[in-house]
Amino acid sequence: MADIAMVFHWSPDVMAEMSLGEIVSWREKAVDRWNKMHAAPEKGRGKT
Repeated sequence: MADIAMVFHWSPDVMAEMSLGEIVSWREKAVDRWNKMHAAPEKGRGKT
């Protein structure tokens, strides 16, 4: 739940109403978003 709260800025009361399946799904989305936001830049990308 901490991963979800950190990435999406959701409070615990919002997540308390979710099923376990929903929490697992949102955690996967949170991890994917975190990894995309903090990935190392690709070499050669953005150079002109």
